Amino acid sequence: MVLRSSLKSCRQLSCILRTPNAGLRSTTSGGLIIQSVSNDVYQNLAVEDWIHDHMNLENRQVLFLWRNSPAVVIGRHQNPWQECNLRLLRQKNIKLARRRSGGGTVYHDLGNINLTFFTNRKKYERMENLKLVVRALKALRPQLDVHITDRYDILLDGQYKISGTAAKLGRTCAYHHCTLLCHADKPVLSSVLKSPYKGLKSNATPSVPASVKNLLEEDPGLTCEMLLDAIAGEYATQHQIDRHVTLINPADETALPGINEKTKELQSWEWVYGKTPKFSISTRLNVVYKDSVLDVKVDMDVKHGRIEVCNIDLPERWLPPALCRELVKSLTGSKFCPNETTTLATALLRLCPQDDELHTRWNLLCENVTMLM
Repeated sequence: MVLRSSLKSCRQLSCILRTPNAGLRSTTSGGLIIQSVSNDVYQNLAVEDWIHDHMNLENRQVLFLWRNSPAVVIGRHQNPWQECNLRLLRQKNIKLARRRSGGGTVYHDLGNINLTFFTNRKKYERMENLKLVVRALKALRPQLDVHITDRYDILLDGQYKISGTAAKLGRTCAYHHCTLLCHADKPVLSSVLKSPYKGLKSNATPSVPASVKNLLEEDPGLTCEMLLDAIAGEYATQHQIDRHVTLINPADETALPGINEKTKELQSWEWVYGKTPKFSISTRLNVVYKDSVLDVKVDMDVKHGRIEVCNIDLPERWLPPALCRELVKSLTGSKFCPNETTTLATALLRLCPQDDELHTRWNLLCENVTMLM
């Protein structure tokens, strides 16, 4: 199957042939271009893990091309509560994933291209990979003003970030992955990458905010397919290989033995949230009840995604002290998670006297506590 590009781009670059994968482990040398047929972020991150762990990269280089349905992807050492609006992600059904590499948080959707360059450790070179991307862009649109920064970002028109970089360096092999904004949903990108959580203190690696722009805004004729073809063509030229892309299904255990177990791990709460570096929250909740506003002080220490220390300070007249102590006791050791907190609060409420006003106050307190999560 040949993917169609514009007539202009086909004059500049040979069209790329894409064929199904017949097994990756049998390929041992030379260059290889792989493209995922899946748009699932966990499956595609699992492919990165699989290539890193299973392919012999001593005498070969691999380029992995992939796109995701809406997802926010954080770096290995980042704090999701610090990096994004988790409540909004849940409302919009946008997935949250934690990758194996470092670096900052990015928003993915089908208007965003992901590129992963695999080599052995000695040949790892981020700048050369980004120069390849720039050459591909220039081959499509020579008028584009794009350049690489010292932070290994690619800027458009000297100020707008269109590509960010992260990497994983293993003992013998390494990979560098980067993004390329074509026509991503910028309003969603901006809203989900803005944390609403207050009073959070963390030593996790923070992202560096940047102004972004889609390539489509610069040239409406550009498409993700054209960009993928151009990058694959430039990679093939540099590595003197056929302009051929191997299509892979990240759920195919025959071609990628053990891949589904890797995907399952990347989806797990223990990986996505439990790997968060220790952090603390110290904040005040303004709980509105009838014609008054109650000031509630909340202090929590969270380690491995679980509440290690919990203190909730509120007036004794508002809730029985014994009930508040039970809430603190139940929260300690639990996941820092709205679903688990709601379940715990509901279970405790069953032990309370049948008092409508007490139940209303209890529910208000618990709703406000879960808003921290």
